[in-house]
Amino acid sequence: MRVIYIDIDSLRPDHLGCYGYHRKTSPNIDAIAQEGVRFTNYYTSDAPCLPSRTAMMSGMHGIRTGVVGHGGTAADMRVQGESRRFRCSLDQHCLPRVFRNAGMHTALFSPFGERHTIYTFYAGFNEIHNTGKGGMESAEEVTPGVLKWIDDHGADDDWFVYLNYWDPHTPYRAPAEFGNPFEGEPLPEWLTEETLAEHVKMPGPHTAYDYAMYDDAESPRFPRQPGKAVDMDGLRKAIDGYDCGVAYADQNVGMILDALRAKGIYDDVAVIISADHGENLGELGIYGEHGTADHITCRVPLIVKWPGCEAGHVDEDLHYNVDLAPTFADLMGQPSHDIWDGKSFAPVVTESESAGRGYLVLSQQCHVSQRSVRFDKWLYMRTYHCGYHLFPRDMLFDIEADPHEQNDLAEQRRDVMLQGVYLLNEWHENMMRTMPYGYCEDPMWRVLDEGGPEHTRTDLVKYCARLEATGRGDAVPKLKERYPDKFPAK
Repeated sequence: MRVIYIDIDSLRPDHLGCYGYHRKTSPNIDAIAQEGVRFTNYYTSDAPCLPSRTAMMSGMHGIRTGVVGHGGTAADMRVQGESRRFRCSLDQHCLPRVFRNAGMHTALFSPFGERHTIYTFYAGFNEIHNTGKGGMESAEEVTPGVLKWIDDHGADDDWFVYLNYWDPHTPYRAPAEFGNPFEGEPLPEWLTEETLAEHVKMPGPHTAYDYAMYDDAESPRFPRQPGKAVDMDGLRKAIDGYDCGVAYADQNVGMILDALRAKGIYDDVAVIISADHGENLGELGIYGEHGTADHITCRVPLIVKWPGCEAGHVDEDLHYNVDLAPTFADLMGQPSHDIWDGKSFAPVVTESESAGRGYLVLSQQCHVSQRSVRFDKWLYMRTYHCGYHLFPRDMLFDIEADPHEQNDLAEQRRDVMLQGVYLLNEWHENMMRTMPYGYCEDPMWRVLDEGGPEHTRTDLVKYCARLEATGRGDAVPKLKERYPDKFPAK
């Protein structure tokens, strides 16, 4: 058995052709989708990067591992404690160990463990290639090493290769010689001048005026990356920059696939393409960031070409990324682990049968503090810290009719909102009731107790001065009311 997992950072499904995008960003990924199974409602349980990949690799929600944030206590996995033996339990229940236990050699091409100093990410790999730039790599710095590995080892039996591409992640970095294949092409229809005019009024990091988080700084190193997107030209630069990153990563995916074909092994290799999280490109007024627990940040592509799967099958059920480890275990004939929160969806891959969930709970504690519930056609969002975006406590969106989250229906459909509240409480009670001995704390509350999400630890007084200077001063009194401790006493 040979398996290659291609993890493309910040890749949102609806900017891929196989998920309906009007621009030709992804011909190579689209071809894999035609041969494999495409999942339309696959979500990370915990966003963004660090919580997401920790959840996927461990098979556990962040509320259990403790990793829900990008800083403070919530950026480290909980110590196993008294039950730990010579090796901790992660040695056996991490995702790569599924393949190791099946007698396969595991190889990693990624800087991710170093990027977030989360060295548990390396658990289960025989061979580790740190591409060395902490996630600032461009694809041409990743692909050569993978191609050499395929040339040297591809013909061997029994291997699992995991590789990261980063190009859709800000700062947009496709090299100049790639050009802009989307110049002059239409923008997504929902991004109108009227929509942008509303976004320009919004406060908060990574909004239209603040593409660089809390300001509009630009770098000559990354000419595709805008400082702001307050007019249609700036908006076009933003969308084109992201789409060029997707297309450049896809071009390199094609090189990997061509290498497998040249080696004569392509038909025998299982190919999985996914991401750690999506990317808001205007949704909720946020640009170039993955900073909420919404449909756009938490929904990721999943395409699986597996021996014996039904080519072109589309699965529309709800699944988590924590489901991946038990699914691989099922597919590889390996036992599941009680510690996993995941549920195998192997029957989708092997039999095209339904194996979905009734609802999902999504978490974000890095830029805001939110938990959301995805059920039926709905997304209910509960905000505990708004990340200076002034979100209301409760939001509700009809994802089928309004996938870009423009119409908050919390007041009009209070009945549905309360259903979301019930499901969130049900999930939370079950998580806390079944927590391992000694883990009696919800790490979200630790994030809030330690001063809030990592990316809100800024000089809010200085940022309010920027809001005043950019015509958004009406937000300042509201921020002072919500976060009085961020302002010096008079």
